[in-house]
Amino acid sequence: MNDCLNGSVLQTEETAAQSPMLTFNGVSKSFEHLGSTIDVLGGIDLELYPADSLSITGASGVGKSTLLNIMGSLDPPSGGTVKFDGVNIYEMDPADLSRLRNREIGFVFQFHHLLPELNALENAMMPALIARYSKKQAMHMAEEVLCNVGLEMRMTHRAGELSGGEQQRVAIARALIMNPRLILGDEPTGNLDWATGEEIAELLFRLNREAGVAMVIATHNQKLAEKMWKKMELIDGRIR
Repeated sequence: MNDCLNGSVLQTEETAAQSPMLTFNGVSKSFEHLGSTIDVLGGIDLELYPADSLSITGASGVGKSTLLNIMGSLDPPSGGTVKFDGVNIYEMDPADLSRLRNREIGFVFQFHHLLPELNALENAMMPALIARYSKKQAMHMAEEVLCNVGLEMRMTHRAGELSGGEQQRVAIARALIMNPRLILGDEPTGNLDWATGEEIAELLFRLNREAGVAMVIATHNQKLAEKMWKKMELIDGRIR
């Protein structure tokens, strides 16, 4: 991969790790279904520091995606607190919470969720446009980040004209365009063949290593999980 633009998100930055970026204290999650309470997560405590990498493994349905959604401010916990830079995110004003989600956290899912009518550049621009950057600014930002994920020759191709690995690279570029401090990945290599999955995993590790982006990956891929700096397994809604 070429770092083809100056000032890219891949520039190495010093990250202060004196205090945690993300903190869970006694986080639980339950759902009501047909008059019964289903406990998914119970008493989760964890700390994530800048430039950390953390894998979350466990059987299907154990709560990995639920945990990621709570981390990403998408779904409030039933109990406990979730703090980002010491601030309880679920007590934030809705506008501030939306700003946090847009600017500080990037999401990469198993299915890329690209808009098929848009090309790679237009898909990658979306978070910047939502943040009210001008179209010219958003385009420049998208060009830069697509270049850094190796898609400088594929920017004008629509999603359906890209391979599975290229589509996932666009999704990663979209997650990175706002230069977030935290990337959350839900099975980001799960829908790819082995070789392509290895390429995507290495791209994510490079971002973590060179840009200091903290990364949390929920995965069934034990080989990918073992490469992470920190590892946790969910069993019956609790960390082993």
